[in-house]
Amino acid sequence: MKLPRRGFLHLTAGAVMMPAVLRIAKAQAYPARPVHIIVGFPPGGAADIVARVMAQWLSERLGQPFIIENRPGAGTNVATETVLKAAPDGHTLLFATVSNAINTSLYDKLPFDFIRDIAPVASVDRLTYVMVANPAVPAKTISELIAYAKANPGKLNIAAAAIGSGTHLSGELFKAMAGVNLVNVPYTGSQLAFADLFAGQVHVMFDALTSSVEHITAGKLRALGVTTAKRSERLPDIPTIGETVPGYEASGWLGIVAPRNTPTEIIGKLHGEVSAALADPKIKARLADLGGEPLLLSSADFGKLIAEETDKWGKVIRGAGIKLN
Repeated sequence: MKLPRRGFLHLTAGAVMMPAVLRIAKAQAYPARPVHIIVGFPPGGAADIVARVMAQWLSERLGQPFIIENRPGAGTNVATETVLKAAPDGHTLLFATVSNAINTSLYDKLPFDFIRDIAPVASVDRLTYVMVANPAVPAKTISELIAYAKANPGKLNIAAAAIGSGTHLSGELFKAMAGVNLVNVPYTGSQLAFADLFAGQVHVMFDALTSSVEHITAGKLRALGVTTAKRSERLPDIPTIGETVPGYEASGWLGIVAPRNTPTEIIGKLHGEVSAALADPKIKARLADLGGEPLLLSSADFGKLIAEETDKWGKVIRGAGIKLN
C-alpha cells in the first residue's frame, strides 16, 4: 500500500526532527539525579569555597543536589581525569581552574587533552591574587620589596603552595619581570604554607585573595600588591603590582566544564542558571567579599579564555624551566 505523498513527507519530517525532540526532552528532564561537581583541591581553598556557593545555587534552582567532591592530587589531574572518563550526561562536572590550562605545559604526559576533551559550560569567577608578606619582612610596598631583594639576593624566600599552580606561576612571572632572586619553598597546599608564613619561616607568598583576605584584615599578613590590572574592590588601598612593575598582570579563573559530547541543551541549561547566579546581587556580593568578581562569558568565549591561558602560562613555564612528570 502506498502512502499519500503528504503522509510520507510528514513521516520523513518527523523522523528527522525526532533526535532534536529527544535531546530537548532530555535537557528538560535534566538533572535526573544528583550532580557531582569535582574539585581538584582540598576543602577550604578558593576553588572549593566558590564551588560550594555555586552548588547551593544550582541545587535550589534545579531541584537536585549538586554535590561537591574534593579529589586533590597531581595538580588537579586526578579530578580532571575522573570527570573526563564520566558519562557525558551532565551529572559529573569539573570545577575547572587556571591549573587546568597550566598543566598542559607543566606535565610531559597526560592521559587527556584538556582543550580537546572538555565541553566548556560556564565561567564563574575571576580571582585576584595578592602578594602577601609576614609583617616582620622589612618591606611595606612592592618597590621596597624589590629593593630589599636586590640588595640581599637569595635571602628572601617565597612559598609556593603548589608547584605549577596559578599562584606559583604568578610568583615566577613577578621574579622574571622584577628581576629579583626569591628562593622557592614548595608546599603541598596553602594551609601548610600559611602556617610557615605566619611563623616567619617563609617571607612572602602569592595567594588567592579569596583565601587570604581574612588574614590580611586581621593583621596576620601584610598585603603588598594585587596581581590584576586594576585594584580590588575588596582592598582598594592596596596597589596593583603593575603600578610598580609595568605590564605585570595575572589572575585566576574558575568555571564549570563537562566531558566532551555532553548535549548542548544540557550545557545551555547549566550556563543559563550560572548566568542567573552571577547576576544575583547576593551572589555578586559573596564573590566580592571573597575577593573575586563574576566572570560572565558565553560557553564559546570561556573555551577561548582557556586556550589563551594555556598559551600564556606555557610561555612562563618554559621560560622558568619548570617541569613535572
